[in-house]
Amino acid sequence: MSTTTTGIIIPCYNEEKRLNSNAFINFIQSHQDHVLCFVNDGSSDDTIQVLNEIKASQPDRVKVIDMNENVGKAEAVRAGALGLYASTDVDFIGFIDADLSTDFEDFKSLVQTLKGDEKLEMVYGSRNKEESQNVDRDFFRNIFSNIVKTFIYLILRLHIEDTQCGAKVFRRELIGVSFTQAFLTRWLFDIEVFIRLKRHYSPENVMNYIYEQPLKRWVHVDDSKLGLKDAIQIPYSLISIWYSYKIAA
Repeated sequence: MSTTTTGIIIPCYNEEKRLNSNAFINFIQSHQDHVLCFVNDGSSDDTIQVLNEIKASQPDRVKVIDMNENVGKAEAVRAGALGLYASTDVDFIGFIDADLSTDFEDFKSLVQTLKGDEKLEMVYGSRNKEESQNVDRDFFRNIFSNIVKTFIYLILRLHIEDTQCGAKVFRRELIGVSFTQAFLTRWLFDIEVFIRLKRHYSPENVMNYIYEQPLKRWVHVDDSKLGLKDAIQIPYSLISIWYSYKIAA
């Protein structure tokens, strides 16, 4: 019986000083059924050097994609998804944040849920469900997130507690549905993914194919790459998504 393989995308922007290289090296050395795909999103520091050092530890199972300029998390993740889809035979493709705010154990749990139910096509982590444990979030960040969450619901009209959690995993064949087309925004691409899935499966059926799983651990790490300028642009970005998918389509 063949062994299934999972590809993990890790978007990186100026992560030289906070990337836990040892954690990634230890993980890939002890998980022969995984591939790591780092995407250097036009970093201005020596992130690419750190990533190449990680790759050197397991060159066959660590990929590094070096973007020429900073394009934002959305396109960095998309580049990683398309890269893994085109150049590997992995069965599942997902992503986590470089700061490991969602750890490997939680990510593997998402994959196990997807493997265990043939009907599911995507499993995504949630920091908001009541079952979530050890979720540590900044107070004001939490308030802001709840406001954004309300606007997102008005766009999606799906009962999803946490669209923006940085841990999601897809069956291989779903990459063509979710990532072929470029995203409209730098950070809110998760919303666009859900809209694309809603269109693909129909509004009535989409929730039968995706599953929201509470995380056991998630910690907000300081020095977030979502800056004040990006935060101010979020309302405009949400309107742009709503107009492009709901009105202009």
